[in-house]
Amino acid sequence: MTTAAPNIDPETLLVSTQWLADHLDAPDVIVFDASWHMPAAGRDPRAEFLDAHIPGAVFFDIDAIADHSTDLPHMLPDPVAFSSAARKLGLGDGMRAVVYDSLGLFSAPRLWWTLRVFGLTDVSVLDGGLPAWKAEGRPLEQGESQRPSRHFTARMDHALVADAADVSRALADGSAQVVDVRSAERFAGAVPEPRPGLRSGHMPGALNLPFGNLIADGRLKAPAALDEIFAAAKIDPARPVIASCGSGLTASILSFALAAAGRRPATVYDGSWSEWGARAELPVVGAAG
Repeated sequence: MTTAAPNIDPETLLVSTQWLADHLDAPDVIVFDASWHMPAAGRDPRAEFLDAHIPGAVFFDIDAIADHSTDLPHMLPDPVAFSSAARKLGLGDGMRAVVYDSLGLFSAPRLWWTLRVFGLTDVSVLDGGLPAWKAEGRPLEQGESQRPSRHFTARMDHALVADAADVSRALADGSAQVVDVRSAERFAGAVPEPRPGLRSGHMPGALNLPFGNLIADGRLKAPAALDEIFAAAKIDPARPVIASCGSGLTASILSFALAAAGRRPATVYDGSWSEWGARAELPVVGAAG
């Protein structure tokens, strides 16, 4: 892991429903539905997409476009596999991507982060997501969306991705702040983990900022409010941050929030608690078992 450069314009991170409506037919714009739900929710995001999605949007399956050589959930694929998947979806070099999800702001930042990891710098999130689009009575479409195959070359930005060794090093030498965005109860080890076989608790020295604190009514809070939230969680946004969660998905919300506040986006620990909580040699504080 190296230090990422803060090369993101906060003004381009979020686009309005009106902007998207005006640019749906632009040949260099691709829209992704990145909806994903916790297993306990009992929802099928692909089925929901087929039933109703923003016209022309393509479904990005976070679980399918992943590294299947590991039993960890939805880990990043290698660049060759991602390039192949991107081309089939119609993502090409030099295009602008707009991503959304069905909850407003939940899984879309994971795809925002993923696309940036693989070298696409022009990526935005739809402000308010699909709920905002629907609430305004804008058109919806059913079925699969077919886009022509495009050429995409993935260039992996390793500065945006952390592994367990990076996290261990940061915890030991303070080179980065490790921030766990799981709930306070899970962080404290007061409740069992939803995934079986994982220890409860948190990494020694990690900070806790539940991702839900960053969101209000399916939208990211304003930059001034975000700065107050960072301060309350004892996070210095001027220093490097490694974000962790249950499986690497909601950690991306913190990365996105930091960028939206004009700060360096957090590096995401892709394995997160799914890996850390399963590896007995990695230390845990506040474990309930």
